[in-house]
Amino acid sequence: MTIRLNRRHFLAGSAGLLALHPFSVHAAANQAHLRLMETTDLHVHVFPYDYYGDKDVDTVGLARTASIVKEIRAEATNALMLDNGDFLQGNPMGDYIAYERGMKEGDMHPVIQAMNEVGYDASTLGNHEFNYGLDFLMKSLAGAKFPVVNANVVKEMGSDPTKDVTLVKPYVIIERQITDGAGETHPIKIGLIGFVPPQIMGWDRRHLEGNVQTRDILEAARAYVPQMKEAGADIIIALSHSGIGSADESDMMENASVPLAAIDGIDAILTGHSHLVFPSATYSDYAAADPNAGTIHGKPATMGGFWGSHLGLIDLMLERDGGSWRIASHSAEARPISKRNEDRSVTALVESDAGILAAVQQEHDETLKYVRRAVGKTDANLHSYFALVADDPSVQIVSNAQVWYIDQMMKGTEYEGLPILSAAAPFKAGGRGGPEYYTDVPKGDVAIKNVSDLYLYPNTVRAVKVTGAQVKDWLERSAGIFNQVTPGQADQPLLNDSFPSYNFDVIDGVTYQIDLSQPSKFDSKGVLLEADANRIVNLNFNGQPVDPDAEFIIATNNYRASGGGGFPGAKGDTIVFEGPDTNRDVIVRYIVEQGTISPRADANWGFASLDDTTVLFSTGPKAADYLDEVKGVNLSPAGDAEGGFAQFRIAL
Repeated sequence: MTIRLNRRHFLAGSAGLLALHPFSVHAAANQAHLRLMETTDLHVHVFPYDYYGDKDVDTVGLARTASIVKEIRAEATNALMLDNGDFLQGNPMGDYIAYERGMKEGDMHPVIQAMNEVGYDASTLGNHEFNYGLDFLMKSLAGAKFPVVNANVVKEMGSDPTKDVTLVKPYVIIERQITDGAGETHPIKIGLIGFVPPQIMGWDRRHLEGNVQTRDILEAARAYVPQMKEAGADIIIALSHSGIGSADESDMMENASVPLAAIDGIDAILTGHSHLVFPSATYSDYAAADPNAGTIHGKPATMGGFWGSHLGLIDLMLERDGGSWRIASHSAEARPISKRNEDRSVTALVESDAGILAAVQQEHDETLKYVRRAVGKTDANLHSYFALVADDPSVQIVSNAQVWYIDQMMKGTEYEGLPILSAAAPFKAGGRGGPEYYTDVPKGDVAIKNVSDLYLYPNTVRAVKVTGAQVKDWLERSAGIFNQVTPGQADQPLLNDSFPSYNFDVIDGVTYQIDLSQPSKFDSKGVLLEADANRIVNLNFNGQPVDPDAEFIIATNNYRASGGGGFPGAKGDTIVFEGPDTNRDVIVRYIVEQGTISPRADANWGFASLDDTTVLFSTGPKAADYLDEVKGVNLSPAGDAEGGFAQFRIAL
């Protein structure tokens, strides 16, 4: 449940008390209201603009979120503005600064400029801060007028975390004067400590290996939180760029926010990384997370969506306890910047802050010029509306470019002559991004903005050497995106909503079918479920069954090759080539060399036939425009779906 706090009412969360005024009005003489405001996963979205679609949008942008910040500050006597990481990378403006303009000493990164304009009090690092390398990161952070903290990225390991030489400060203790209910001011020390998934060492190995190491989030927290208490912190807030996941602790957890919240001494937790909202019904069934109270392990928590879609809020009623402060009650919410209407339209709930727009107007204009450059032509429509159910042109162009590149790179090596396959996944396939979140490039000119649309992330090209058995298991892992269906039944749900589309790899160069009547061999995280499961059938290479002992090269990216997604044959130990080029650059070069590309999907994969069986899946409404182009699958419209999506039926 999301609760709106304003001057007419408030919820004193853990105490369960209701009153008719916001915390700051309700505070007694020995009490003070402190409001924590959070953004997370901004990914360089300052303007309310979709650079891929080259259009204004109302659903994103720090400039919009900043308008809520002004409202919040007006409601609260005492407030802190905090960011939870992933601000440097994620849209073409980030790429333009990293790859075109660059960051020289003294340059100001536009997202940092915007954050300075908002008046942030602190931030932590997200995993995507490392995508452009440490030099770029540190030059970007140099312009921040606020501290950036992280406790588990280490330049030199010590005997315990408190002896480490960290990349940035592990924590800060901010000393402020806080006003109580009687109007009197008192000193308070607020500790802020930050964390990032330790998996960055695999995700950005080329930038980080030999330069930094990572510690387990919980190990670092248990070491530093007592030190912060000893240094006088009255309250400690964890800036956790780590999702709300399992309550069970395990080593080097990626999504560690739940066990992190259980650590003694942490008073409130700001989360992120998952691109979701807390409190919300999404987390109703998560152990130790209470979306009604807005708590994790009883402590106030929030996650403010992504790309500036929400402002996470935590209200703390602090009470004087001798010479220090303690939390007497609390509430949490996430305020959106827009709402989606029943007719699929979007209504903006706030306008952009003019000062934020002005701060990055020049970089915005330069980014528009950058993304509009034509690099070639396509004689096929490039769209991803059916990428999860059929061989797809937007995935095909990525595979074509990867094979073209790796074929050149293998020449003169010991791997020359091995068959080259390509693994690629759809990045824009609806889901949490909404019914417009699809690739859609019409026939004609292809610009850089279109290439960015085809490949969202600045990954670099990798090649791995695998066996035929690993090729099959790689595909079994991908096939986990589909629910098991019962033969002979109609209109069964096809897709497992917990399975991200970027882990649905299609392997080009082989042909295969997926038998949906069989159980999945792996779960959505890549954990083995059924060792004898056999969804992938009729797996052939050059018209012959794939030999389990045969050797293949698979062209992919650094995230997948280094273990991202937990794919068999891609755990970091099978890499035979690490390219210096990004997958996007390779796609651009391929298009430039070809002049005109023809990435028509060749239907190299499909579903095994099941008599009298139909399944349903949802996609963007514009999918109807391309229905006749989809090969190898029997599709028909099946009405509207929730959230503005359209529903289609597949006869298996």
